Amino acid sequence: MRLRAYKKWLIGLLIGVIVLAAAVYGYVSNGLSPAAKSNEEVKITIEQGMGSRAISDTLEKQGLIRNADLFLVYLKYRNEGSKFKAGTYAFKPGVSLDQIIDRINRGDTVKEETTRFTIPEGYTLRQIADKLALEGIADRKVFLEAAKNPDAIAPELAQTIPKGAVLKFPMEGYLFPETYEFKKGSTEQDILVRMTQELKSKLEQLPADWETTMKDKRKLTFHEMLTVASLVEREVIADQERPLVAGVIYNRLADEMRLQIDATVQYLFDKPKARLLYKDLELESVYNTYLHSGLPPGPIANPSLASIKAAIYPEPSKFLFYVTKKDGTRTHLFAETFKQHQKNIEISNQLAND
Repeated sequence: MRLRAYKKWLIGLLIGVIVLAAAVYGYVSNGLSPAAKSNEEVKITIEQGMGSRAISDTLEKQGLIRNADLFLVYLKYRNEGSKFKAGTYAFKPGVSLDQIIDRINRGDTVKEETTRFTIPEGYTLRQIADKLALEGIADRKVFLEAAKNPDAIAPELAQTIPKGAVLKFPMEGYLFPETYEFKKGSTEQDILVRMTQELKSKLEQLPADWETTMKDKRKLTFHEMLTVASLVEREVIADQERPLVAGVIYNRLADEMRLQIDATVQYLFDKPKARLLYKDLELESVYNTYLHSGLPPGPIANPSLASIKAAIYPEPSKFLFYVTKKDGTRTHLFAETFKQHQKNIEISNQLAND
């Protein structure tokens, strides 16, 4: 009788163990199986220094795994979790645990949405603001307002801007024309900072002696050099003529002649005019080189590296004048005397009629 009772108890115990084991297996199997499938992508962000526990909880909360505790045990069993990389990830519910682990180990993050834009060489700060606003990249008013504070944008470059100078835009000339790619949501300040950083980066492509040549040979400050470069940029299309036009500018300055550069008058208008009138040349402004001697107080545009290089390394000549050829090439005729210059103007006009 006792033996029969013992056998019943033993059978009952075995059945209990089997049922419990089945229950545990079911619990673990279900907890480690992929979450219910969905076509809607779920994004999670793993911050730098985030531990396995926090990552597991985040995955469960977002419906990407069924059980954070079991996932944590699975990570320890697989010796995983120590190589997880920070970033934002996108998963569709239903992927396996191994797929999740593999992607986070590889750092297969969501590529940030970016926006690209190109600033043409010789654009003014106002033109840059207009272009960015037109393309929906920046708020024009906010951009122009932020550009009024060089110290907050580029403290090092800001030191080169003369204090107390009457400047239309203090940052004019310091924003390098280039094609840029930014994260969507970048601020106007971010854009301005990046463009000034690009200027500093491009300067590293100049010959090693550019600073000493600028200061000792040209007798220019950095701000003055950018001013000359901007004049060259707005006056010249053909790269081979940039150093020659820069040389004309220096020749006229040395002879104490007014530069009489049309581009400095165009700078006074919100939008360039198709043709300047004689009355335009009489507009009072410190930028008007028809009325005032020497360089304007600052750059009138944002110059290319070719114009910057020309301003530092001009081509020596005795030329004091130049006029655009009206033959479609947009190159120039150069002259040493005013009489030769008048003759070149006649030649240019004849070319227009041919």
